[in-house]
Amino acid sequence: MFPFRNILFPTDFSAHAHAALKYAAAFARHGRGRVFLFNVQDAKVPPDLPAQMKALASDPLLNEVDAEPVLVEGEPRVEIANGAINHGIDLITVVMRERNRLSRAFVASIAEEIVAESPCAVLAIRPPQRDFVEKSEIRLKRVLLATNFRPSSVAATQLATQISNQLGAELHAVYVIGDYFEQITVMFPEGGLAALMRLRSYAQERMGQLSRTGGATSHIAEGRPYQEIVKLSTTLDADLIVIGTAVHGSLFGNSQVLGSEIERVIRNAPCPVLCVPAARVVSPLPALVTQAVPQM
Repeated sequence: MFPFRNILFPTDFSAHAHAALKYAAAFARHGRGRVFLFNVQDAKVPPDLPAQMKALASDPLLNEVDAEPVLVEGEPRVEIANGAINHGIDLITVVMRERNRLSRAFVASIAEEIVAESPCAVLAIRPPQRDFVEKSEIRLKRVLLATNFRPSSVAATQLATQISNQLGAELHAVYVIGDYFEQITVMFPEGGLAALMRLRSYAQERMGQLSRTGGATSHIAEGRPYQEIVKLSTTLDADLIVIGTAVHGSLFGNSQVLGSEIERVIRNAPCPVLCVPAARVVSPLPALVTQAVPQM
């Protein structure tokens, strides 16, 4: 899973999209891999597009990095997901765009659709953020893994552990007990409080196991998950958040959409967020799985 060797850099040649190039180049340089400069047009390819791609390929950020241009036609989220499969991609780098409340409520951005549809890890960037690329090299000091011990967290746990071990970064892991349990205890004082106590005990046990097996410093918080994850990442000065992606079908079509808490983590994080799709597992203790089960 790490180091990443094949990195997909989707671009529309804008300065906004360009912000992800240094991350793509740095990971490719570290893994001695390749960056695929990927442009999708929803209509006929403009005649000057090859020239734009050639100029991008000569960008100084790509010095000593193998870069391959790819121009395709179609719907961006579909073609990028297909491109990830066709080119054996390990990582996609995307930049999030700021949106107003109305657009967030009704329309997913292309970047969010990429995260939801991607068969591989996606690094979501939202400038300005804490930057872990210095002089074209990866400089990670602290990595924060957000886990819920569900199957969606398995691959994220493995990848966060590999990244921190290989790059010499501190690994922190957080489990958030959702604030809905507080609401339950108010409505059903006897049963709700007992359930909350059991969940606290379970969280302490599982986080202890994760610390012993993965070497992570564990944190348990209570409240709104995305708020607690963002708050802890700020307190720790984390350079990277790693989180497993949970998706569900859209009410308005066949596309996949992100869970609201994951989307809010990406939108509010003080650092880039590495979104890792769930792997298939066969263990009742997914957080302790040490080898990924390959997708079929």
